[in-house]
Amino acid sequence: MPAESPFQTQRDAAAERRGPVTAATIIIIIIIIIIMAPAGAKKGILERLDAGEVVIGDGGFVFALEKRGYVKAGPWTPEAAAEHPEAVRQLHREFLRAGSNVMQTFTFYASDDKLENRGHTQTFTGQQINEAACDLAREVADEGDALVAGGVSQTPSYLSCKSQDDVKATFKKQLDVFVKKNVDFLIAEYFEHVEEAEWAVQVLKTTGKPVAATLCIGPEGDLNGVSPGDCAARLVKAGAQIVGVNCHFDPDTSVKTVKMMKEGVEKAGLKAHYMCQPLAYHTPDCNCQGFIDLPEFPFSLEPRILTRWDMQKYARDAYDAGIRYIGGCCGFEPYHVRALAEELAPERGFLPAGSDKHGNWGSGLEMHTKPWVRARARRDYWEKLKPASGRPLCPSMSMPDSWGVTKGHADLMQQKEATSQEQLKALFDKANKGQ
Repeated sequence: MPAESPFQTQRDAAAERRGPVTAATIIIIIIIIIIMAPAGAKKGILERLDAGEVVIGDGGFVFALEKRGYVKAGPWTPEAAAEHPEAVRQLHREFLRAGSNVMQTFTFYASDDKLENRGHTQTFTGQQINEAACDLAREVADEGDALVAGGVSQTPSYLSCKSQDDVKATFKKQLDVFVKKNVDFLIAEYFEHVEEAEWAVQVLKTTGKPVAATLCIGPEGDLNGVSPGDCAARLVKAGAQIVGVNCHFDPDTSVKTVKMMKEGVEKAGLKAHYMCQPLAYHTPDCNCQGFIDLPEFPFSLEPRILTRWDMQKYARDAYDAGIRYIGGCCGFEPYHVRALAEELAPERGFLPAGSDKHGNWGSGLEMHTKPWVRARARRDYWEKLKPASGRPLCPSMSMPDSWGVTKGHADLMQQKEATSQEQLKALFDKANKGQ
């Protein structure tokens, strides 16, 4: 017989002191372990990015839910989180299944000043909307390996030249809900002016949670002409650990802009992670204010939609540019996010659940009944395809509206009353004159 190990002797002695371990004891121990385990065992956003992981964002909620009949175009406010939670929950689930690592709360334009702007009927309070949005995002995030991000966006108060204290107080109301609901990190998104974004970041940083900040700008910079590089450096100095762009422009333009941001941050001797959440629409003809200047905005943008293959190119371009938080904004549907996840599957090490029904580069077409469709079951076919619009006399470009108005202009002043017929007539006349 081999000599007894001193470790075995110690274990036997300890067992004698404890006495027999019953099933009830084991159950109690398991319960204690579960209770004492740290809340949120998932890796945080900065842990993931610091490790070089790819984080896939979600898509565009206001446009997707407007098309589905749950959001009104114009105010673009997110009452659906409280009014139709089943619709918001389902969209979260579809983005999760498509590969998203982040469930961003549906709190876009959920500040009180926006909810009562220009005659908008406020059915729910800002607090009710923000709380409902947090609960829905958390519910779905916990169904997978996803984090919850609480988001704030630009305000009518800033455009109306209200004070820094007033604008910050507007952000603080939303932030109080995010703290109460313990979101995983915070995003200041959709800012046309870097100054307002800085104010948002300063407020969000008071929580001690990680902060991301994205501007809806292109290579020309913010609406005051501050360059992307300078904008990014200012946001990092304000306290943002993740910076980038969202909305207003297509992936090509947005990746180019984030590259400029990265250069600006590095030139300033600073460090940050980078994120990109562009439109799912082609916007080569847009000026500095992006797709809202396009005559097709917002109801006739469908001919501009990117294909899933365009999205795979975007994912690769963004990754090669050093961007590791890659997602989408208006126009992005779950299948677009799935394309991002499929392109970056080698880097992530897995495919999303949504790929179970989607063959790689159209490989499922091998089972099609028509031989000419079976012949399309290959990567080189879809990569080289130049999709046709199918619209007779379709122009390749648009002439964007360029009214050139921003913060402080009379047409942007906040008002609680509905837009009057006289105000509309003045706008119609101006538009008809092409001014």
